[in-house]
Amino acid sequence: MPRLLQKFLFTGALVLAFVWPARAQVSLDYYLPAGTSYDSRVPSPQQFFGFQVGEWHLRHDQLAAYMRELARSSDRVTLVEYARTYEQRPLLLLTITSPKNHKNIDNIRARHLALTDPAAEEIEQFDGMPVVVWLGYSVHGNEPSGSNASSLVAYYLAAAQGEEVEAMLENAVILLDPSINPDGLGRFAQWANMHKSKRPVADPNIREHREDWPMGRTNHYWFDLNRDWLPLQHPESRGRIEQFQRWLPNVLTDHHEMGTNATYF
Repeated sequence: MPRLLQKFLFTGALVLAFVWPARAQVSLDYYLPAGTSYDSRVPSPQQFFGFQVGEWHLRHDQLAAYMRELARSSDRVTLVEYARTYEQRPLLLLTITSPKNHKNIDNIRARHLALTDPAAEEIEQFDGMPVVVWLGYSVHGNEPSGSNASSLVAYYLAAAQGEEVEAMLENAVILLDPSINPDGLGRFAQWANMHKSKRPVADPNIREHREDWPMGRTNHYWFDLNRDWLPLQHPESRGRIEQFQRWLPNVLTDHHEMGTNATYF
């Protein structure tokens, strides 16, 4: 379990990619565990988008298309659209685990949920049961490192080869939500990309880094979805919590940015 969390909670090194010189080429080892081989049938983010993660801010339509391609090309990945935003962008949830677990996924979920039933007369032994981990990215759309990093995490889980990753997927069901706030992410990506210089500029006063109000933090109606986990007033939140309650995961991670000059988590 600790190794699983280490691999995905700290893929936040991606933030550094946004300050790499234009057209600088880095290998996947920069973002992901070094020395990993990948299934050639599954396209990497760079192969799919035509640029390296970090060169441009991913639009939500690009991110969604890539997640659908992973579900098409990898037998480790299935995908559902669990809701639509006010601007009719799809909210997606990937279920990533071993092919063997996918064939038995309904039984795995039922056994997992049985552990939470207070009326159960007997508590099932959970030795050998997969841990259920939820990875959610960028509830604030203008904290884009999360959603951009999700493309790399999803690729690693879908395509990485070797005993370690195969054992991890055999012992985990990973629920990955690549963009909790698609409308905010889309608004931010449009702003940042259209004001982007050919050469990266770190000056915080440059127009690329100075969004006009209402900015990309909020959803279509300018509501902070990080304040909607309990009220559930918006379709993004209602759909997400419905999926959460379908699984009641052991671990939920919520990937934000701390600030322009601070770390990603």
